Amino acid sequence: MEFPVRCFTCGAVIGHLYEDYKKALETKPPGEALDQIGIERYCCRRMFVGHVDGMDMLKKYKRL
Repeated sequence: MEFPVRCFTCGAVIGHLYEDYKKALETKPPGEALDQIGIERYCCRRMFVGHVDGMDMLKKYKRL
């Protein structure tokens, strides 16, 4: 689904960093990409690494 605005565990605002993370992933592995954008906490890193972008799958279905 959509990327969360805040970390579920600590409440830090991380939603604005998702686009930067996706751009950094084009050239770097996930750990280095997270270091580049400044995500240090384990819980916040989990939010980025564990996120599955499902919007492409949902776009093909019509809304009722």
